[in-house]
Amino acid sequence: MGVVYDMVYMFKKKHPGGVSWRLRKNSEVVERYINPDEKVRYAFVAQKNEKWHEIFGTAVIALTTKRLLIGRKRVVIGELYTYVTPDMFNDLKIYKGILWGTIKIDTMKEHIVLTNIPKSALDEIETEISNFMMEEKKKYHGRGEHSKTK
Repeated sequence: MGVVYDMVYMFKKKHPGGVSWRLRKNSEVVERYINPDEKVRYAFVAQKNEKWHEIFGTAVIALTTKRLLIGRKRVVIGELYTYVTPDMFNDLKIYKGILWGTIKIDTMKEHIVLTNIPKSALDEIETEISNFMMEEKKKYHGRGEHSKTK
């Protein structure tokens, strides 16, 4: 299998629990969109939906050296793919419930909600995503059309 599936498998072993299905198929969606100049830094699995009781929206989330990728293979036909680049990232919120946790990623264009994540994984996921996004965002300062040179 590919590197994303291997990382998701290790994530599931390290953080048992949560709700996830069809990890190979979902990993394949993400792996198809990894560019040749990108390397996968971290990967995990969650439900991509607003409600914890909707358990058929498993997605694989991979953090690469350039962006955050979210892929999901539908059960019947099709697939869904989303990516977030550091310049579009606003903030990340963590909610810990009784059984699982939720991560909300706010971007300039949308709110991404990831649910049914094992509580033991929330701190690790937050650290990986936040550290990467904040480090990469620094590279965007001064490069926009609003910056002035004197």
